[in-house]
Amino acid sequence: MSSHEELAALVSAVAQRQDRQAFARLFDHFAPRLNAYLLRLGAESGQAEELTQEVMVTLWRKAEQFDPAKSSVPTWLYRIARNRRIDMLRRDRVDFMDPLEADLDIPDDPQTDRMLDLQQREERLRHALVSLPPEQLDLVRLAFYDGLSHSEIAEKVRLPLGTVKSRIRLAFGRLRKRLEADGVVEAG
Repeated sequence: MSSHEELAALVSAVAQRQDRQAFARLFDHFAPRLNAYLLRLGAESGQAEELTQEVMVTLWRKAEQFDPAKSSVPTWLYRIARNRRIDMLRRDRVDFMDPLEADLDIPDDPQTDRMLDLQQREERLRHALVSLPPEQLDLVRLAFYDGLSHSEIAEKVRLPLGTVKSRIRLAFGRLRKRLEADGVVEAG
């Protein structure tokens, strides 16, 4: 897949005409990436596959809810995947509780605190990403959402490798300053 516009057009085709070819292209492109992303989040292999299927079913059923003015297709799908993973963690956690147990005093859970902290950091990072110039944001997305190497990015966007590296480095500098100002990362 080449551009965010092409991806958005494919989602639009699914939304408007239930275009199976468009869906197949989206599935072929995103399913492996979503699966890898969910594995990085800590899902077991079977869970990652199941969640990936759920995300793609959501794409098929709710494609009309995608708004290209609010996010890119990868961002939308990765957000759905992350939320499904969180829902699964919550569901699994509730399954472990015995409802007949007399004392349901639930202690503070550092894991939940970490998850909430992570969600807040991700939200701040999303806002920081939006502040990047488009030429930097596109390269960061290709590197981290699509998992491309700097060389692959340079080839894909037809820029010199040094330019790609420089723009990504500049983007990280801007993100760091923005996140330091928001108190997300410590100045260093």
